[in-house]
Amino acid sequence: MNNHMNSGAIPTGETHRQSGLGIQPSLFNDANQASLNSAITAVTQLVGKTLGSVEQPFSGISPAQLAKEFRAVDLEQPLDDLGAVLQEISRLYLRDAVYFHHPDYLAHLNPPVLIESIAAELLQAAFNTAVDTWDQSGGATLIEQKLVDWTLSRIGFEPGKADGVFTSGGTQSNLMGMLLARDHYCEAHFSGHRVQTQGLPLEAAKFRIFTSSVSHFSIQKSAALLGLGFDAVIPVAVDTQFRMDPRALAAALLASRERGEIPIAVVATMGTTDFGSIDPIEDISALCRQYQLWLHADAAYGCGLLVSEKYRSRIEGIDLADSVTVDYHKSFLQPVACSAFIARNHSHLDCITYHADYLNPLSQSEEGTPNLVCKSLQTTRRFDALKLWFSLRRHGASAIGDAFTHVIDMAAAVYHRFAEEQSIEFAQPPQMSTLVFRYTTDNPQDIEQQNRINSSIRKTLTNSGRAMIASTKIDGCVYLKFTLLNPSTELEAISSVLETIISTGDALGAEEKMLNAVGATSRAQSTEAY
Repeated sequence: MNNHMNSGAIPTGETHRQSGLGIQPSLFNDANQASLNSAITAVTQLVGKTLGSVEQPFSGISPAQLAKEFRAVDLEQPLDDLGAVLQEISRLYLRDAVYFHHPDYLAHLNPPVLIESIAAELLQAAFNTAVDTWDQSGGATLIEQKLVDWTLSRIGFEPGKADGVFTSGGTQSNLMGMLLARDHYCEAHFSGHRVQTQGLPLEAAKFRIFTSSVSHFSIQKSAALLGLGFDAVIPVAVDTQFRMDPRALAAALLASRERGEIPIAVVATMGTTDFGSIDPIEDISALCRQYQLWLHADAAYGCGLLVSEKYRSRIEGIDLADSVTVDYHKSFLQPVACSAFIARNHSHLDCITYHADYLNPLSQSEEGTPNLVCKSLQTTRRFDALKLWFSLRRHGASAIGDAFTHVIDMAAAVYHRFAEEQSIEFAQPPQMSTLVFRYTTDNPQDIEQQNRINSSIRKTLTNSGRAMIASTKIDGCVYLKFTLLNPSTELEAISSVLETIISTGDALGAEEKMLNAVGATSRAQSTEAY
């Protein structure tokens, strides 16, 4: 009798720990509010301490060096308390983190984030809302839908007819665009063939997608994941501003048809990752209508123009697309992940829908229950829309747009300040907030030397942690790259990094000359001795 009663009792002491209930004091609930407040305070203090100690965007540590720190970590042995965990994470993560808020971080499409968004992340993490179905999310579903509707309205799509969903980023959104393009083409041109139920038609091996030669690699990845293969993506030549050339697209489409291939879609990039170049979508749209092709606009970077009063016209014609990728975690100052995929016609999202009786049965859809999983590639999905909601409700779209306008203006100012600098050669004037350039030696015809020194400049800056910059290649030539997304970064700070690049290049060039001279002397002496 006693054994039976004890089996239902809450274990205490050592039995309590062994049973797994030792974790109970850390569970998020009303009884543990004091512990939650203490943990938040400790983390906030660590954030403040870290912010106060950050002097440069990176420590310069190498992967091999940092890996040594992890060898002694035994994940089977927990630490004594949260303080010990924070102390460890400060050493393993924060000490050598890359700090996007620092003015000398100029490398990739990583912005500093709004404080309101950080607060939203805490709120959504605490309640752990999953926005796949209504019965897991409630108002969170309507918050996301409201933001989707706001975005499609900004694009210029018709409310009530267009729709979309939040995604993990531009790669997932581009995948959805190519998925809808493939399935729409099959249904429209192969007697209602539905890939969702029937699989790919035999003709799919001939499907072709056209995108500029400098577009994002996710288009190739999407083609592979959709069973079409990398070779299904046809790169289209660009003009001197790295924008897709409509004449080259027309020629590529005609040549593809003549080879017996089947063009199904064109991707217009509204802000390329490398150059910030914006494809002429109106001209591209005319060709898509002529050939009856799906037009996808990859505005992962350029979506910030949707809220820029000064530069909104640069993205004019985006409403001609059949689908659009937007990344709020690039030009809207949001933490990752915060992105969306928008379709001009909501019915095209049906190819993603699957009704599971335990989750989103058909009967719920017929009743009008909004289950967002019906239009998402993901099932369980974070409530990422909350941080954008916080930001828009606190600041408004115009303030976020002004921030993006500022970094575009800053890129132009840097370009004009250094356009006549003999040691710097720009690939083009900036179209958004990206600057692509290279350090030039006194022997510009020696491409190998130029590439060697520019690669060494980037490595030197990264290893010192002085500044974080990116690089790319144009026709086999190495170029350096600034991507400006931090509205608090001033012209003088960016100019200082460029001056460091010039002085570093000068030093590397002088060192190379000295080594070459020493080598030549040694060879001469060896020849004389021989």
